[in-house]
Amino acid sequence: MALRVRFTGEDLGRVRLAAGADPMWETVLSVHRLRDGHAPHVYGAWRRSLRAAQVPETLRVLIPGHGYFPDFLNPEESAAGWGAALDAVRATPRRRLASELARLARSPEYPVWLRELAQGRPGALRRLVDDLDRYHRVAVGGHPVWSTVRAAVDADLAVRARRLASGGVEALLAGLRPAMRWDPPVLEVDYPVDRELRLAGRGLLLVPSFFCWRTPVMLADPGLPPVLVYPVAHAPVTTADPAALGRLLGTTRARVLVCAAEGGATTGELARSVGVSLGSVSQHARVLRESGLLYSTRRGNEVLHTVTPVGRTLLPADGGPGARQPREAG
Repeated sequence: MALRVRFTGEDLGRVRLAAGADPMWETVLSVHRLRDGHAPHVYGAWRRSLRAAQVPETLRVLIPGHGYFPDFLNPEESAAGWGAALDAVRATPRRRLASELARLARSPEYPVWLRELAQGRPGALRRLVDDLDRYHRVAVGGHPVWSTVRAAVDADLAVRARRLASGGVEALLAGLRPAMRWDPPVLEVDYPVDRELRLAGRGLLLVPSFFCWRTPVMLADPGLPPVLVYPVAHAPVTTADPAALGRLLGTTRARVLVCAAEGGATTGELARSVGVSLGSVSQHARVLRESGLLYSTRRGNEVLHTVTPVGRTLLPADGGPGARQPREAG
């Protein structure tokens, strides 16, 4: 089965690439990955870190394991950041809520809040937005995985941009294999159902996604601006090398950075931990501070050194090199 996207000459001139990772698409698709168990080599560590976190009932119902989920959960405003995405969901017109929610498979125990959501009741919308925000902050945007999401999406976009620059839109579309095949004027996409979409001059937005797995995704409503979300190529899982930070900064400065990350440290404490003189450790701290990796504040006769957010991106979760700390989406 396949999705066939039909282009006109005008559409080819209106193909666009997303500017970066889309926080709402990543959040919605992560609900699938958290529940389906696919690709443990990619998502396994992330899933294990969330064992205690439960997907809210609202998201379990609105984002079923298979099939349709409402388009209003993925507004185009999400490209402007997480706050803009939530505002757009909150402002979904009542008629659209009723129309899209009517397409969900109804169970005998149809929740009362879902009926209220379909009616556009403010309390039901507020509950959905709060649940989305809470889940996003725990599982995606406020989780260390967000740095990996951003890096993977940015790497994919760099590849696509180079193809576009060197060979134009034809090269860009031809390079979307194997999940998609460009046979002008049709882009054929592996899809769970047979479907055809005519762009009719509206163009197409291509959105690479970390949490999209194997099969690309499109909005269900053919009248909405066309968006095609596709999976990025995932880098091999590697183990951080404890010696890598030392090779990057030099052994002594790497040890200074690691020691300062453990709740901060005074100049004297750094000197004792690293095993160098006060003058030497002060010089190393100055270089790290001027590089934006350390922040130093004087407290009486002592200077306290702490690691900046930029510095923490060099440290792993266990305090060694190579980690990426949480960064909120948007």
